[in-house]
Amino acid sequence: MASNASTTAPTTETPTPTAEARPPRTLAFVRLALGWVFLWSFLDKTFGLGYNTPADRGWIDGGSPTAAFFSDDVGGAYSAVAGEIWADWLFMTAMGGLGIALTLGVVLRLAAIGGAILMAALWASLVPSETNPIVDPHFIYAAILIAFIFTDAGDRWGLGRPWRRIGLVRRFPILR
Repeated sequence: MASNASTTAPTTETPTPTAEARPPRTLAFVRLALGWVFLWSFLDKTFGLGYNTPADRGWIDGGSPTAAFFSDDVGGAYSAVAGEIWADWLFMTAMGGLGIALTLGVVLRLAAIGGAILMAALWASLVPSETNPIVDPHFIYAAILIAFIFTDAGDRWGLGRPWRRIGLVRRFPILR
């Protein structure tokens, strides 16, 4: 019996340079966008820019970023620390540091680990969410931050490459 099957070798498509560049560019865009989310949150909570934080309730005006956020957690696990000075400082340092690290593309592994923990804590304070019983933006942000731990997200449109050449960073890769 003769076979009618084609005897031509299968072809493999080689990706174009543009196609190869898409994932790093997309990752860089997501990193910068998420960095802006955290920087904006830090700035709004610090100065009361009138978005989520009213103009007279900024941190510099004596407002408490944690009291404002955890006010919905009435009687919950976080109500005991809401409004505490140490909690405000920790929260704001995390928000500002995360925003700067993501924007610059440096210290991403540590920032992403800390940020994912922060997002998990904020997510837990809101469960069940008004819009979805499981997934809310904090959950999505945590997932994105976890992806940054395992990628070189700071290399494209960031300072990740020069940062990783620093001796201390080469010695302790967690600082990448």
